Amino acid sequence: MNQVTILCVEDEPEVREALVRDLASFAGVFRIEEAEDAEDARQVLQECAESGDPVGLVLCDHLLPGTVGADLLVEFKGNPQSAPARKALVTGQAGLEDTVKAVNDADLDHYIAKPWTREGLCAVVSKLLTDYVIDEVEDLLPYVSVLDGPRLLEALRRRDRHE
Repeated sequence: MNQVTILCVEDEPEVREALVRDLASFAGVFRIEEAEDAEDARQVLQECAESGDPVGLVLCDHLLPGTVGADLLVEFKGNPQSAPARKALVTGQAGLEDTVKAVNDADLDHYIAKPWTREGLCAVVSKLLTDYVIDEVEDLLPYVSVLDGPRLLEALRRRDRHE
């Protein structure tokens, strides 16, 4: 089975490390990848495509070297490899215009304000990944223990009724 990937795009190493550390409970089931800028994120996306590991969630800082997170998320929406991924802007610095752009043009799924709490981050990640796997993954059982198990089991029941 290919692993669904969580891509964390953050230019500040200590913030990126905090994201990855706070996502540790997902690491057994999901592949967690880090990128420090837009070019690095594109490369990770390509590597995931080559290995057959779909990107299920992009957590993206807003202020990145040479670009803003909203623009990168719009780009990812237009890429068939990352279009189905859920997208969250993780920032304390996005203005209203950039946030509206991310929501309208990149199908932003969530806005996570810095500083976040581990519990709050994990709750958002669990919800977004549950949505993703219900929509995009055939075998939901491997995710029941780490995501929203009741929602996944209900989705399995609905699928069984329609087969």
